[in-house]
Amino acid sequence: MSVTHQLKVVSSVLASSARGWRGSLSFRPTTRQPEQLLKLYEYEASPFCRFVREALSEMDLDALILPCPQGGTRFRPEAVSLSGKSLFPFLVDPNTGRSMLESADIVDYLGETYGGQLRAPRGVRRGGAIVASALASTFRAVPTVRGVKAAASRAPAEPLELFSFESSPYSRLVRERLCELELPYVLRSTAKARWEDVGPPWIRARYFPTLPVEGRNRLRLLELEGKVQVPYLIDPNTGVSMFESEEILKYLDATYAA
Repeated sequence: MSVTHQLKVVSSVLASSARGWRGSLSFRPTTRQPEQLLKLYEYEASPFCRFVREALSEMDLDALILPCPQGGTRFRPEAVSLSGKSLFPFLVDPNTGRSMLESADIVDYLGETYGGQLRAPRGVRRGGAIVASALASTFRAVPTVRGVKAAASRAPAEPLELFSFESSPYSRLVRERLCELELPYVLRSTAKARWEDVGPPWIRARYFPTLPVEGRNRLRLLELEGKVQVPYLIDPNTGVSMFESEEILKYLDATYAA
């Protein structure tokens, strides 16, 4: 791993710490999955979008992410046209025909509709959590805020697929670049399904080596690759699938950056 990438990881760790590592555990998974993918128009660095992505991880919900960075032309105009406002996040649920703005309302809706028993934290509505979420973005602001502004790119024919969970420092780096390049992707929520999985992989390997893997997408990843590690990117447009955030970033730039 290069020194530059190591520094990015350190700042991403600080970002996750600022949010108390929310979005690490799927401790309130849904009782049912949507038949059709939820659509989430958002951008990575938004404190409010972060609340929804945390909820997706904790409720074990997948979603089609449609990145809407500042200056973006691929999905941002569509979101503004549908919602009538230039506000994010914006959720569209094709299963119920519902669409909505406001992160707290979206989190409540997901819990009520899919049985995740998760409600928006009081701080989301009263402002306490907003400060922590904004601070998380600040840690990823050197030399510039990542996951905010659009960069020139070539559009893929099909959305990519990313196994990730919100607080993963390595996954964040990949999500930021996907956002900047306006690359749509299916977010496969891969949060840890049991407390023994919390922390670096070596902890589980040393202290809980015989515990079975749990979690819908974690089991799928184990079946696909024989191990559970995020981020894991699948690109149906090229047939490429890969681990390791630094290699994924190089791939995205080489394949899609214009």
